[in-house]
Amino acid sequence: MKLNQKGILIVLSGPSGVGKGTVRRALFASGGHNLVYSISMTTRKPRAGEIEGVDYYFVTKEEFVKRIKANKFLEYAQFVGNYYGTPADKIDQLLDEGKEVLLEIEVEGAMQVKAKRPDAVFIFIAPPSYNSLKERLLTRGTENDEKIKERLEKARRELKMATGYDYIVINDDVDNAADRIKAIIRAEHARCSRSLEGYFKLLEDTDYETTN
Repeated sequence: MKLNQKGILIVLSGPSGVGKGTVRRALFASGGHNLVYSISMTTRKPRAGEIEGVDYYFVTKEEFVKRIKANKFLEYAQFVGNYYGTPADKIDQLLDEGKEVLLEIEVEGAMQVKAKRPDAVFIFIAPPSYNSLKERLLTRGTENDEKIKERLEKARRELKMATGYDYIVINDDVDNAADRIKAIIRAEHARCSRSLEGYFKLLEDTDYETTN
């Protein structure tokens, strides 16, 4: 029996090249969960095949800036002339429905979310070693040496920021990492701060049944 019927916001992040997306896909494919993936909002134009409300929420720059001023994003950033952000109202709607909302973002964005939602569950995906992370970036074959060097320098800084998270999951094996995250989510539902309301309601119902 799950005492906590409310939704939980799970923030998954880690340095570039650690395999966040791969772990997230394995987690969703594993089943046995109530997870939904958080959809970002962006000002860029839809690409071929992208669907509104499935891949992104597409809005104008004016609408995005208006939302920033109204403090309607959990986090946002600007990249290559376009804005990207996590709309707070969409997240809250899913949480009210009792969903386990997974947000996969960079470390900087995760810290923005933590400042606004300290009750969320923050999971840091880490590589087995710094050398293994370097190897992953090199074998991608999508960037030049200078860009890889920049990413590795940034990764060194981000790896030290794991102390600001609730959990650290080593991505030594994708399926094992996904299983550990599922175990964390189950444990979080049983945390007293989340489950006491349901527990006391259960006691009230039990007393009622016993005395009637």
